[in-house]
Amino acid sequence: MPLHKGPEKPDERPLSVNPFYGEADPVGGMTEAPPKHRLPTAPLPPSTAYQVVHDELMLDGNSRLNLATFVTTWMEPQAGVLMGECRDKNMIDKDEYPRTAELERRCVAMLADLWNAPDPSAAVGCSTTGSSEACMLAGMALKRRWTQRNADRYPAARPNLVMGVNVQVCWDKFCNFWEVEARLVPMEGDRFHLDPQAAAELCDENTIGVVGILGSTFDGSYEPIADLCSALDALQERTGLDIPVHVDGASGAMVAPFLDEDLVWDFRLPRVASINTSGHKYGLVYPGVGWALWRDTEALPEELVFRVNYLGGDMPTFALNFSRPGAQVVAQYYTFLRLGREGYRAVQQSTRDVARSVADRVEALGDFRLLTRGDELPVFAFTTAPDVQAYDVFDVSRRLRERGWLVPAYTFPPNREDLSVLRVVCRNGFSADLAELFVADLEQLLPELRWQSHPFTRNKEAATGFHH
Repeated sequence: MPLHKGPEKPDERPLSVNPFYGEADPVGGMTEAPPKHRLPTAPLPPSTAYQVVHDELMLDGNSRLNLATFVTTWMEPQAGVLMGECRDKNMIDKDEYPRTAELERRCVAMLADLWNAPDPSAAVGCSTTGSSEACMLAGMALKRRWTQRNADRYPAARPNLVMGVNVQVCWDKFCNFWEVEARLVPMEGDRFHLDPQAAAELCDENTIGVVGILGSTFDGSYEPIADLCSALDALQERTGLDIPVHVDGASGAMVAPFLDEDLVWDFRLPRVASINTSGHKYGLVYPGVGWALWRDTEALPEELVFRVNYLGGDMPTFALNFSRPGAQVVAQYYTFLRLGREGYRAVQQSTRDVARSVADRVEALGDFRLLTRGDELPVFAFTTAPDVQAYDVFDVSRRLRERGWLVPAYTFPPNREDLSVLRVVCRNGFSADLAELFVADLEQLLPELRWQSHPFTRNKEAATGFHH
Protein backbone atom coordinates (compact mmCIF):
# COMPACT_ATOMS: atom_id res chain seq x y z
CA MET A 1 0.00 0.00 0.00
CA PRO A 2 1.29 3.53 -0.72
CA LEU A 3 2.02 5.72 2.27
CA HIS A 4 0.24 9.06 2.37
CA LYS A 5 1.08 12.15 4.38
CA GLY A 6 -1.16 15.04 5.34
CA PRO A 7 -1.24 18.18 3.20
CA GLU A 8 2.08 20.06 3.13
CA LYS A 9 0.21 23.29 3.82
CA PRO A 10 -3.30 23.85 5.13
CA ASP A 11 -5.88 23.90 2.36
CA GLU A 12 -9.27 24.40 3.89
CA ARG A 13 -10.81 26.00 0.80
CA PRO A 14 -14.15 24.19 0.57
CA LEU A 15 -14.98 22.24 -2.54
CA SER A 16 -17.39 24.01 -4.86
CA VAL A 17 -20.78 22.34 -5.05
CA ASN A 18 -23.27 22.88 -7.86
CA PRO A 19 -26.42 24.58 -6.41
CA PHE A 20 -28.63 21.92 -7.97
CA TYR A 21 -27.02 19.28 -5.73
CA GLY A 22 -28.90 20.68 -2.77
CA GLU A 23 -31.84 18.37 -2.24
CA ALA A 24 -34.68 20.80 -1.53
CA ASP A 25 -32.70 23.97 -0.84
CA PRO A 26 -30.11 24.69 -3.58
CA VAL A 27 -28.58 27.63 -1.69
CA GLY A 28 -28.32 25.58 1.48
CA GLY A 29 -26.50 22.93 -0.51
CA MET A 30 -23.88 25.50 -1.51
CA THR A 31 -23.23 26.63 2.06
CA GLU A 32 -22.69 23.03 3.13
CA ALA A 33 -19.77 22.47 0.74
CA PRO A 34 -17.35 20.20 2.64
CA PRO A 35 -13.67 20.78 3.47
CA LYS A 36 -11.05 18.50 1.90
CA HIS A 37 -8.63 17.67 4.71
CA ARG A 38 -10.78 17.42 7.80
CA LEU A 39 -14.07 15.74 8.56
CA PRO A 40 -17.11 17.91 7.78
CA THR A 41 -18.97 19.13 10.82
CA ALA A 42 -22.35 17.94 9.61
CA PRO A 43 -23.61 15.21 7.26
CA LEU A 44 -24.33 15.80 3.58
CA PRO A 45 -27.27 14.48 1.59
CA PRO A 46 -26.25 11.24 -0.14
CA SER A 47 -26.75 12.68 -3.62
CA THR A 48 -24.48 15.62 -2.81
CA ALA A 49 -21.75 13.42 -1.34
CA TYR A 50 -21.95 11.14 -4.37
CA GLN A 51 -21.71 13.97 -6.87
CA VAL A 52 -18.75 15.62 -5.13
CA VAL A 53 -16.76 12.38 -5.21
CA HIS A 54 -17.96 11.45 -8.69
CA ASP A 55 -16.92 14.78 -10.18
CA GLU A 56 -13.42 14.61 -8.73
CA LEU A 57 -12.90 11.06 -10.00
CA MET A 58 -13.71 12.20 -13.53
CA LEU A 59 -10.15 13.57 -13.62
CA ASP A 60 -8.71 10.06 -13.32
CA GLY A 61 -7.50 8.40 -16.48
CA ASN A 62 -9.87 6.12 -18.39
CA SER A 63 -9.01 2.60 -17.25
CA ARG A 64 -9.90 1.08 -20.64
CA LEU A 65 -7.25 3.31 -22.26
CA ASN A 66 -4.65 2.45 -19.62
CA LEU A 67 -2.03 0.44 -21.52
CA ALA A 68 0.27 0.49 -18.48
CA THR A 69 -1.70 -1.79 -16.22
CA PHE A 70 -1.94 -5.58 -16.36
CA VAL A 71 -5.08 -5.45 -14.22
CA THR A 72 -8.48 -6.33 -15.70
CA THR A 73 -10.53 -3.27 -16.62
CA TRP A 74 -13.62 -4.95 -18.12
CA MET A 75 -15.92 -7.75 -17.06
CA GLU A 76 -19.37 -8.83 -18.09
CA PRO A 77 -22.31 -7.13 -16.33
CA GLN A 78 -23.35 -10.46 -14.79
CA ALA A 79 -19.99 -10.69 -13.03
CA GLY A 80 -20.52 -7.20 -11.65
CA VAL A 81 -23.91 -8.22 -10.30
CA LEU A 82 -22.43 -11.27 -8.56
CA MET A 83 -19.66 -9.15 -7.06
CA GLY A 84 -22.23 -6.67 -5.76
CA GLU A 85 -24.15 -9.53 -4.14
CA CYS A 86 -21.01 -10.80 -2.38
CA ARG A 87 -19.14 -7.63 -1.41
CA ASP A 88 -20.54 -7.83 2.13
CA LYS A 89 -19.33 -11.41 2.67
CA ASN A 90 -16.08 -11.68 4.59
CA MET A 91 -13.87 -14.33 2.93
CA ILE A 92 -12.36 -15.28 6.26
CA ASP A 93 -15.72 -16.31 7.74
CA LYS A 94 -15.68 -19.69 6.08
CA ASP A 95 -18.06 -21.20 8.62
CA GLU A 96 -20.58 -18.42 8.04
CA TYR A 97 -20.24 -18.41 4.26
CA PRO A 98 -19.55 -22.06 3.44
CA ARG A 99 -20.57 -21.81 -0.23
CA THR A 100 -18.16 -18.95 -0.86
CA ALA A 101 -15.44 -21.06 0.78
CA GLU A 102 -16.43 -23.97 -1.45
CA LEU A 103 -16.05 -21.82 -4.56
CA GLU A 104 -12.56 -20.85 -3.40
CA ARG A 105 -11.69 -24.54 -2.94
CA ARG A 106 -12.95 -25.34 -6.43
CA CYS A 107 -10.84 -22.56 -7.94
CA VAL A 108 -7.74 -23.99 -6.25
CA ALA A 109 -8.59 -27.46 -7.61
CA MET A 110 -9.10 -26.07 -11.11
CA LEU A 111 -5.75 -24.28 -11.02
CA ALA A 112 -3.97 -27.39 -9.71
CA ASP A 113 -5.37 -29.31 -12.68
CA LEU A 114 -4.56 -26.50 -15.12
CA TRP A 115 -0.95 -26.32 -13.88
CA ASN A 116 -0.46 -30.10 -14.06
CA ALA A 117 0.02 -30.89 -10.38
CA PRO A 118 1.10 -34.57 -10.06
CA ASP A 119 -1.96 -35.20 -7.91
CA PRO A 120 -4.37 -32.23 -8.05
CA SER A 121 -6.17 -33.54 -4.99
CA ALA A 122 -2.92 -33.31 -3.00
CA ALA A 123 -2.03 -29.79 -4.11
CA VAL A 124 -2.75 -27.06 -1.57
CA GLY A 125 -3.49 -23.44 -2.22
CA CYS A 126 -5.44 -20.36 -1.29
CA SER A 127 -6.77 -17.11 -2.65
CA THR A 128 -4.97 -13.88 -1.83
CA THR A 129 -5.53 -10.19 -2.39
CA GLY A 130 -3.23 -10.36 -5.43
CA SER A 131 0.08 -11.77 -6.58
CA SER A 132 2.04 -9.63 -4.14
CA GLU A 133 0.54 -11.43 -1.14
CA ALA A 134 0.80 -14.75 -2.97
CA CYS A 135 4.53 -14.16 -3.55
CA MET A 136 5.01 -13.28 0.11
CA LEU A 137 3.36 -16.56 1.13
CA ALA A 138 5.44 -18.56 -1.34
CA GLY A 139 8.60 -16.87 -0.12
CA MET A 140 7.69 -17.59 3.49
CA ALA A 141 7.24 -21.28 2.67
CA LEU A 142 10.62 -21.39 0.90
CA LYS A 143 12.35 -19.74 3.85
CA ARG A 144 10.68 -21.97 6.44
CA ARG A 145 11.61 -25.14 4.52
CA TRP A 146 15.20 -23.90 4.35
CA THR A 147 15.33 -23.09 8.07
CA GLN A 148 14.00 -26.55 8.90
CA ARG A 149 16.77 -28.17 6.86
CA ASN A 150 19.39 -25.83 8.33
CA ALA A 151 18.25 -25.61 11.94
CA ASP A 152 21.83 -26.14 13.13
CA ARG A 153 23.05 -23.06 11.20
CA TYR A 154 20.13 -20.65 11.33
CA PRO A 155 19.82 -17.83 12.40
CA ALA A 156 23.60 -17.39 12.21
CA ALA A 157 23.53 -18.09 8.45
CA ARG A 158 21.72 -15.54 6.32
CA PRO A 159 19.29 -17.03 3.76
CA ASN A 160 19.23 -15.71 0.19
CA LEU A 161 16.82 -15.77 -2.73
CA VAL A 162 18.03 -15.80 -6.34
CA MET A 163 16.04 -14.04 -9.06
CA GLY A 164 16.37 -11.79 -12.08
CA VAL A 165 16.69 -8.05 -11.66
CA ASN A 166 13.42 -7.78 -13.60
CA VAL A 167 11.26 -9.24 -10.80
CA GLN A 168 8.21 -7.38 -9.60
CA VAL A 169 8.83 -5.08 -6.63
CA CYS A 170 6.95 -7.42 -4.26
CA TRP A 171 10.00 -9.72 -4.24
CA ASP A 172 12.20 -6.84 -3.08
CA LYS A 173 9.65 -6.25 -0.35
CA PHE A 174 9.69 -9.92 0.64
CA CYS A 175 13.47 -9.94 0.99
CA ASN A 176 13.38 -6.73 3.02
CA PHE A 177 10.51 -7.70 5.31
CA TRP A 178 11.67 -11.29 5.94
CA GLU A 179 15.39 -10.52 6.14
CA VAL A 180 16.48 -12.51 3.10
CA GLU A 181 19.39 -11.48 0.92
CA ALA A 182 18.27 -10.73 -2.64
CA ARG A 183 20.72 -12.08 -5.21
CA LEU A 184 19.86 -10.53 -8.56
CA VAL A 185 20.88 -11.70 -12.01
CA PRO A 186 21.41 -8.50 -14.07
CA MET A 187 20.28 -7.91 -17.62
CA GLU A 188 22.95 -8.28 -20.29
CA GLY A 189 22.79 -7.16 -23.92
CA ASP A 190 19.51 -8.24 -25.47
CA ARG A 191 18.68 -10.60 -22.58
CA PHE A 192 16.15 -8.75 -20.46
CA HIS A 193 15.42 -11.45 -17.90
CA LEU A 194 17.07 -14.18 -15.83
CA ASP A 195 19.81 -16.38 -17.30
CA PRO A 196 19.51 -19.95 -15.93
CA GLN A 197 23.24 -20.61 -15.66
CA ALA A 198 23.93 -17.25 -14.06
CA ALA A 199 21.16 -17.94 -11.53
CA ALA A 200 22.63 -21.36 -10.66
CA GLU A 201 26.04 -19.78 -10.12
CA LEU A 202 24.58 -17.43 -7.50
CA CYS A 203 23.17 -20.33 -5.46
CA ASP A 204 24.85 -21.75 -2.37
CA GLU A 205 23.94 -23.62 0.81
CA ASN A 206 22.00 -20.55 2.04
CA THR A 207 19.74 -20.26 -1.02
CA ILE A 208 16.10 -20.81 -0.11
CA GLY A 209 14.98 -20.95 -3.74
CA VAL A 210 15.09 -19.39 -7.19
CA VAL A 211 12.24 -17.33 -8.60
CA GLY A 212 11.39 -17.71 -12.28
CA ILE A 213 9.05 -15.20 -13.91
CA LEU A 214 6.54 -16.46 -16.44
CA GLY A 215 5.98 -13.12 -18.10
CA SER A 216 8.32 -10.27 -17.18
CA THR A 217 6.59 -6.97 -16.52
CA PHE A 218 9.45 -5.15 -18.25
CA ASP A 219 8.91 -6.59 -21.73
CA GLY A 220 6.35 -9.43 -21.57
CA SER A 221 8.88 -12.22 -22.17
CA TYR A 222 8.78 -15.63 -20.49
CA GLU A 223 11.78 -16.71 -18.47
CA PRO A 224 13.02 -20.20 -19.42
CA ILE A 225 11.69 -22.12 -16.42
CA ALA A 226 12.58 -25.58 -17.78
CA ASP A 227 16.16 -24.47 -18.52
CA LEU A 228 16.37 -22.98 -15.04
CA CYS A 229 15.32 -26.30 -13.50
CA SER A 230 17.87 -28.13 -15.66
CA ALA A 231 20.64 -25.80 -14.48
CA LEU A 232 19.63 -26.45 -10.87
CA ASP A 233 19.50 -30.21 -11.53
CA ALA A 234 23.11 -30.00 -12.77
CA LEU A 235 24.03 -27.95 -9.70
CA GLN A 236 22.57 -30.65 -7.43
CA GLU A 237 24.55 -33.33 -9.24
CA ARG A 238 27.78 -31.37 -8.68
CA THR A 239 27.21 -30.07 -5.16
CA GLY A 240 24.26 -31.90 -3.60
CA LEU A 241 22.33 -28.64 -3.21
CA ASP A 242 18.62 -29.25 -3.77
CA ILE A 243 17.12 -25.83 -4.48
CA PRO A 244 13.40 -25.42 -5.22
CA VAL A 245 11.90 -23.10 -7.81
CA HIS A 246 8.94 -20.80 -7.38
CA VAL A 247 7.22 -19.68 -10.58
CA ASP A 248 5.84 -16.16 -10.42
CA GLY A 249 3.13 -16.58 -13.03
CA ALA A 250 1.31 -13.37 -12.14
CA SER A 251 0.36 -12.98 -15.79
CA GLY A 252 1.77 -15.91 -17.76
CA ALA A 253 0.25 -18.67 -15.64
CA MET A 254 -3.13 -17.67 -17.05
CA VAL A 255 -1.84 -17.34 -20.63
CA ALA A 256 0.63 -20.18 -21.26
CA PRO A 257 -1.74 -23.07 -20.33
CA PHE A 258 -4.11 -21.98 -23.09
CA LEU A 259 -1.81 -20.64 -25.82
CA ASP A 260 1.53 -22.39 -25.20
CA GLU A 261 0.49 -25.90 -24.22
CA ASP A 262 3.81 -27.43 -25.28
CA LEU A 263 5.78 -25.07 -23.04
CA VAL A 264 6.84 -26.93 -19.89
CA TRP A 265 7.03 -24.49 -16.98
CA ASP A 266 4.63 -25.74 -14.28
CA PHE A 267 4.31 -28.64 -11.81
CA ARG A 268 5.39 -31.04 -14.56
CA LEU A 269 8.88 -29.95 -13.51
CA PRO A 270 9.61 -31.74 -10.21
CA ARG A 271 11.73 -28.82 -8.99
CA VAL A 272 8.79 -26.39 -9.15
CA ALA A 273 7.50 -26.22 -5.58
CA SER A 274 4.94 -23.43 -5.92
CA ILE A 275 3.23 -21.14 -8.41
CA ASN A 276 1.30 -17.91 -8.05
CA THR A 277 -0.92 -15.96 -10.40
CA SER A 278 -3.06 -12.85 -10.40
CA GLY A 279 -6.69 -13.63 -10.99
CA HIS A 280 -7.15 -9.94 -11.58
CA LYS A 281 -4.74 -9.88 -14.51
CA TYR A 282 -5.10 -12.45 -17.26
CA GLY A 283 -7.38 -14.40 -14.95
CA LEU A 284 -9.87 -11.78 -16.22
CA VAL A 285 -11.27 -10.63 -12.85
CA TYR A 286 -11.49 -7.11 -11.44
CA PRO A 287 -8.88 -6.34 -8.72
CA GLY A 288 -7.96 -7.72 -6.35
CA VAL A 289 -7.56 -11.48 -6.26
CA GLY A 290 -4.50 -13.69 -6.53
CA TRP A 291 -3.76 -17.37 -6.06
CA ALA A 292 -0.89 -19.31 -4.49
CA LEU A 293 -0.52 -23.07 -4.98
CA TRP A 294 2.00 -25.61 -3.70
CA ARG A 295 2.55 -28.94 -5.44
CA ASP A 296 1.79 -30.89 -2.24
CA THR A 297 1.60 -30.54 1.52
CA GLU A 298 5.34 -31.16 1.86
CA ALA A 299 6.03 -27.92 -0.03
CA LEU A 300 3.96 -25.91 2.46
CA PRO A 301 5.18 -26.45 6.04
CA GLU A 302 2.27 -27.28 8.30
CA GLU A 303 3.57 -24.92 10.98
CA LEU A 304 2.74 -21.96 8.74
CA VAL A 305 -0.92 -22.95 8.57
CA PHE A 306 -3.05 -21.49 11.34
CA ARG A 307 -6.07 -23.42 12.51
CA VAL A 308 -8.43 -20.94 14.05
CA ASN A 309 -11.63 -21.60 15.95
CA TYR A 310 -13.50 -18.71 14.43
CA LEU A 311 -17.25 -18.09 14.53
CA GLY A 312 -17.92 -21.66 15.54
CA GLY A 313 -15.75 -23.57 13.09
CA ASP A 314 -12.19 -24.89 12.71
CA MET A 315 -10.61 -22.89 9.90
CA PRO A 316 -7.15 -23.59 8.43
CA THR A 317 -5.76 -20.37 6.98
CA PHE A 318 -2.51 -19.19 5.44
CA ALA A 319 -2.61 -15.51 4.61
CA LEU A 320 -1.17 -12.13 5.54
CA ASN A 321 -4.58 -10.49 5.33
CA PHE A 322 -7.58 -11.52 7.34
CA SER A 323 -10.88 -9.83 6.50
CA ARG A 324 -11.56 -9.19 2.80
CA PRO A 325 -14.62 -9.42 0.58
CA GLY A 326 -15.57 -12.67 -1.13
CA ALA A 327 -16.65 -10.84 -4.28
CA GLN A 328 -13.43 -11.33 -6.24
CA VAL A 329 -13.22 -15.06 -5.49
CA VAL A 330 -16.82 -15.49 -6.60
CA ALA A 331 -16.02 -13.52 -9.77
CA GLN A 332 -13.06 -15.82 -10.44
CA TYR A 333 -15.24 -18.90 -10.15
CA TYR A 334 -17.84 -17.27 -12.39
CA THR A 335 -15.18 -16.60 -15.03
CA PHE A 336 -13.80 -20.15 -14.84
CA LEU A 337 -17.33 -21.51 -15.17
CA ARG A 338 -18.32 -19.04 -17.89
CA LEU A 339 -15.31 -19.51 -20.18
CA GLY A 340 -13.83 -22.93 -19.57
CA ARG A 341 -10.61 -23.89 -21.34
CA GLU A 342 -11.87 -23.09 -24.82
CA GLY A 343 -13.25 -19.73 -23.77
CA TYR A 344 -10.01 -18.73 -22.07
CA ARG A 345 -8.07 -19.89 -25.12
CA ALA A 346 -10.23 -17.74 -27.39
CA VAL A 347 -9.94 -14.64 -25.19
CA GLN A 348 -6.18 -14.94 -24.69
CA GLN A 349 -5.58 -15.69 -28.38
CA SER A 350 -7.58 -12.64 -29.37
CA THR A 351 -5.54 -10.52 -26.96
CA ARG A 352 -2.25 -11.90 -28.29
CA ASP A 353 -3.40 -11.30 -31.87
CA VAL A 354 -4.10 -7.66 -31.03
CA ALA A 355 -0.69 -7.28 -29.34
CA ARG A 356 1.19 -8.76 -32.28
CA SER A 357 -0.77 -6.67 -34.78
CA VAL A 358 -0.15 -3.42 -32.91
CA ALA A 359 3.55 -4.28 -32.46
CA ASP A 360 3.93 -4.90 -36.20
CA ARG A 361 2.21 -1.61 -37.03
CA VAL A 362 4.34 0.35 -34.54
CA GLU A 363 7.46 -1.15 -36.09
CA ALA A 364 6.20 -0.24 -39.58
CA LEU A 365 6.07 3.44 -38.60
CA GLY A 366 9.86 3.45 -38.89
CA ASP A 367 10.61 5.53 -35.80
CA PHE A 368 10.71 2.67 -33.33
CA ARG A 369 12.59 -0.56 -32.61
CA LEU A 370 10.74 -3.47 -31.02
CA LEU A 371 12.28 -5.33 -28.09
CA THR A 372 9.45 -7.86 -27.90
CA ARG A 373 6.53 -8.56 -30.22
CA GLY A 374 3.67 -9.65 -27.94
CA ASP A 375 4.06 -13.32 -28.86
CA GLU A 376 4.45 -14.52 -25.25
CA LEU A 377 2.51 -12.31 -22.88
CA PRO A 378 0.21 -10.06 -24.94
CA VAL A 379 2.67 -7.29 -24.10
CA PHE A 380 5.37 -5.61 -26.13
CA ALA A 381 8.11 -3.10 -25.43
CA PHE A 382 9.71 -0.74 -27.90
CA THR A 383 12.18 2.14 -27.98
CA THR A 384 13.09 4.84 -30.46
CA ALA A 385 15.16 3.84 -33.48
CA PRO A 386 18.89 4.71 -33.38
CA ASP A 387 18.51 7.56 -35.87
CA VAL A 388 15.73 9.30 -33.89
CA GLN A 389 17.31 12.25 -32.08
CA ALA A 390 14.50 14.82 -31.87
CA TYR A 391 12.46 13.06 -29.19
CA ASP A 392 12.61 10.18 -26.73
CA VAL A 393 10.19 7.63 -25.29
CA PHE A 394 9.23 10.00 -22.47
CA ASP A 395 8.10 12.59 -25.01
CA VAL A 396 5.99 9.94 -26.72
CA SER A 397 4.40 8.87 -23.42
CA ARG A 398 3.62 12.47 -22.49
CA ARG A 399 2.05 13.29 -25.86
CA LEU A 400 -0.04 10.09 -25.91
CA ARG A 401 -1.42 11.04 -22.50
CA GLU A 402 -2.80 14.22 -24.06
CA ARG A 403 -5.03 11.97 -26.16
CA GLY A 404 -6.10 9.81 -23.22
CA TRP A 405 -3.67 6.91 -23.73
CA LEU A 406 -1.67 5.90 -20.65
CA VAL A 407 1.53 4.27 -21.92
CA PRO A 408 4.43 3.95 -19.45
CA ALA A 409 7.96 5.02 -20.35
CA TYR A 410 10.76 3.78 -18.12
CA THR A 411 14.44 2.94 -17.92
CA PHE A 412 15.63 -0.66 -17.61
CA PRO A 413 17.54 -1.86 -14.51
CA PRO A 414 21.23 -2.93 -14.28
CA ASN A 415 23.03 -3.58 -16.57
CA ARG A 416 20.83 -1.87 -19.17
CA GLU A 417 20.18 1.52 -17.58
CA ASP A 418 21.07 2.96 -20.98
CA LEU A 419 17.82 1.61 -22.44
CA SER A 420 14.53 3.51 -22.07
CA VAL A 421 11.37 1.98 -23.50
CA LEU A 422 7.62 2.23 -23.89
CA ARG A 423 5.46 -0.76 -22.99
CA VAL A 424 1.99 -1.63 -24.24
CA VAL A 425 -0.11 -4.14 -22.26
CA CYS A 426 -2.99 -5.61 -24.25
CA ARG A 427 -5.87 -6.95 -22.19
CA ASN A 428 -9.34 -8.28 -22.82
CA GLY A 429 -11.34 -5.14 -23.61
CA PHE A 430 -8.52 -3.54 -25.61
CA SER A 431 -10.24 -4.46 -28.85
CA ALA A 432 -8.98 -4.36 -32.42
CA ASP A 433 -11.00 -1.16 -32.87
CA LEU A 434 -9.32 0.52 -29.89
CA ALA A 435 -5.94 -0.73 -31.13
CA GLU A 436 -6.66 0.91 -34.50
CA LEU A 437 -7.36 4.22 -32.75
CA PHE A 438 -4.19 3.91 -30.67
CA VAL A 439 -1.94 3.37 -33.69
CA ALA A 440 -3.66 6.21 -35.55
CA ASP A 441 -3.08 8.61 -32.63
CA LEU A 442 0.56 7.56 -32.36
CA GLU A 443 1.07 8.08 -36.08
CA GLN A 444 -0.54 11.53 -35.97
CA LEU A 445 1.85 12.61 -33.21
CA LEU A 446 5.00 11.70 -35.11
CA PRO A 447 5.26 14.76 -37.43
CA GLU A 448 5.22 17.13 -34.44
CA LEU A 449 7.68 14.99 -32.50
CA ARG A 450 10.05 14.85 -35.47
CA TRP A 451 10.04 18.65 -35.68
CA GLN A 452 11.32 19.01 -32.10
CA SER A 453 14.85 20.36 -31.79
CA HIS A 454 15.66 17.92 -29.00
CA PRO A 455 13.95 15.66 -26.42
CA PHE A 456 12.10 17.73 -23.82
CA THR A 457 12.63 15.31 -20.94
CA ARG A 458 14.98 16.93 -18.45
CA ASN A 459 14.53 14.54 -15.54
CA LYS A 460 14.07 10.94 -16.68
CA GLU A 461 13.64 9.73 -13.11
CA ALA A 462 10.65 12.03 -12.62
CA ALA A 463 9.28 11.18 -16.07
CA THR A 464 9.40 7.44 -15.61
CA GLY A 465 5.93 5.94 -15.45
CA PHE A 466 6.63 2.27 -14.82
CA HIS A 467 3.67 0.45 -13.30
CA HIS A 468 3.67 -3.25 -12.51
